[in-house]
Amino acid sequence: PHAEVRHTNNLDFWTIQRANSLGFLDREPPDPARAAASCHVAVIGDSYVAAQEVTIADKLQVRLEALAAREAPELDVTASAYGYFGNSQIDQLPWYGEYVRPLRPNLVALVFAENDFAGTRALLKRLREGWTPAHAPAWEPAADDGACAFGVTPAMPICGWYEVATRPLTERSLFARWLDGKRRAFGVGVDEDAPLPPINPQQATLVARGTGFGWILDGREPPPGLLDERLLPGGALPDWRTLTDEEVAAWSREIAALALAGFKGRTDRDGAALVVLATHHLDSGDARYGRQPELLRSKAAILGIPVISQHDWIVRASGRAADAHWRHDHHWTPQGHQWAAEALLDWLRQHPEVCED
Repeated sequence: PHAEVRHTNNLDFWTIQRANSLGFLDREPPDPARAAASCHVAVIGDSYVAAQEVTIADKLQVRLEALAAREAPELDVTASAYGYFGNSQIDQLPWYGEYVRPLRPNLVALVFAENDFAGTRALLKRLREGWTPAHAPAWEPAADDGACAFGVTPAMPICGWYEVATRPLTERSLFARWLDGKRRAFGVGVDEDAPLPPINPQQATLVARGTGFGWILDGREPPPGLLDERLLPGGALPDWRTLTDEEVAAWSREIAALALAGFKGRTDRDGAALVVLATHHLDSGDARYGRQPELLRSKAAILGIPVISQHDWIVRASGRAADAHWRHDHHWTPQGHQWAAEALLDWLRQHPEVCED
């Protein structure tokens, strides 16, 4: 809360902004009475919504309010946003009850990014991306009388060899940070299309060294209550050293569906509408995203959740999808936020009943 956040890739953007009293990069939370009296839109998501790459004035929720005031004042739209990098919908469920529900929103918009299916398998993500499971930045679903409970511990990264080798330079040299940003942006020395790397020996050793997560590596049953057994095919974990990408993807899809169902049940209970805003990458036709757009729509359709395609809106607006993200970063530019706001407002104007009490 109230922390100053400075963010740059040393190529495209340099931002300085301050978190609000809840710790999100947005304006102060709206007055509950004002939010309840208006057509309030709560935007929930990951780094696309946190939007460290742009100033608060350029973010989706602020652009939405300004656009609605100009083009659809009769709707009386207010908006707030709840976003944090590196998570997915299963991580975001607790935010609804804690921060969003008291505002009595008319619409909850979940921003679904191109990595959200992969991000739901937090336990595997921790190992593959260099985090010890005992100290990780992601939530993990657990069984709690048939519902979802959550737990998280402070972050403690295990750095890869490249970061360890370059950190002394990048911490001291602007030129080194600029050069490293260029290397990452252009994929020099990195095969972006290669499968996710297996658990490396360093991480495996640390996990097995008394952290309580040795069961991950040898296929034993997880401790009671750590995972909802209904999400695991066969009711048990296989040897994680031989886990296939197909098995990981299957579990990820199930947890993503559980998260969407959780949001649907909560918003239905509270009389709020729920939509998914798919970021422009998902419908771009890029082969890297495979069947993700189809899977998202099929699972959303089963639950009766509309999916708004930012890519389709950009095409309708005769824009270029490449202008929605930075040249060296996949997150939204101010124009990307503007198109996302336009797509949301267009949906609201087609469904004005959402804004009625």
